[in-house]
Amino acid sequence: MESIKVFAPATVANVACGFDIFGFAVDNPGDEIILRKKATPGLEITKIEGDEGRLPLDAARNTVGISILAFLRHIGSEQGASIELKKKMPLGSGLGSSAASSVAGVFAMNELLGRPLPQRELLPFAMEGERFASGTPHADNVAPCLLGGFVAIRSYAPLDVIKIDTPKELFATIVHPQIEVNTRDARNILRKETSLKNTITQMGNVAGMVAGLMKSDYDLISRSLVDVIIEPVRAILIPGFDEVKRAALDAGALGCSISGAGPSMFALSRDRDTAKRVGEAMQRAFTGVQIESEIYVSSINQDGPVVLG
Repeated sequence: MESIKVFAPATVANVACGFDIFGFAVDNPGDEIILRKKATPGLEITKIEGDEGRLPLDAARNTVGISILAFLRHIGSEQGASIELKKKMPLGSGLGSSAASSVAGVFAMNELLGRPLPQRELLPFAMEGERFASGTPHADNVAPCLLGGFVAIRSYAPLDVIKIDTPKELFATIVHPQIEVNTRDARNILRKETSLKNTITQMGNVAGMVAGLMKSDYDLISRSLVDVIIEPVRAILIPGFDEVKRAALDAGALGCSISGAGPSMFALSRDRDTAKRVGEAMQRAFTGVQIESEIYVSSINQDGPVVLG
């Protein structure tokens, strides 16, 4: 192949109780990339759409280029390429925008070169894009984006990522308010220590979440979608947070929390109809505090990145 077009999905990270260790992929929104081989070494970003001119065209300062360059260095390749990036999700939305670009880039280059590495082994290179974007090479967005499904990061040293089965009828609602939260800022406001009591509560919710997903126990999933450490701090960055969460629960959601660093909020439901109703209720709540928003409803995306052409 001389060129390739790839889609990489948005993701919800943390999933309430699983800060930096839980994440899942959704069907939409996402990013698209077109990668074309060049006869000379080096990466060239020729066009970026949907970023309102905010992202750099310099490949060494863009997550898509950083991830591809790390991959090429690892396999000892000097293959050059031109890159077109289509951002089909808001920047700073808490939906893994930088992760989608990183994954789309490294996945596309691996495909273009005949898959020198298994897909799972591309994860460390995508994480380098996250390091540049947020200051921390966390995997809770890039792992589900690359592998699809719901993932848990058991360890970062060594990296140990596990895919967790999810109920087929589990649906996610994401509501993105028209405000922006910087990921670095959202990390910087977090407390460096937490109480033993809260740690034990959070560990119980993490265990309950895994068990609930694997057993398709919606009541257990609902009881476990509680964050006593991160959410209380980050909620102050989202106007109307309490009203939106209450609206989601009143509409039938299993639980509701912040997607990644925010400002997007997500809810999980036991069927598509409920998920749609939950999204409408959440949007009305944001409207009540004079904030416009967008709704996305999706099953758990099991595919990750896909080749479009």
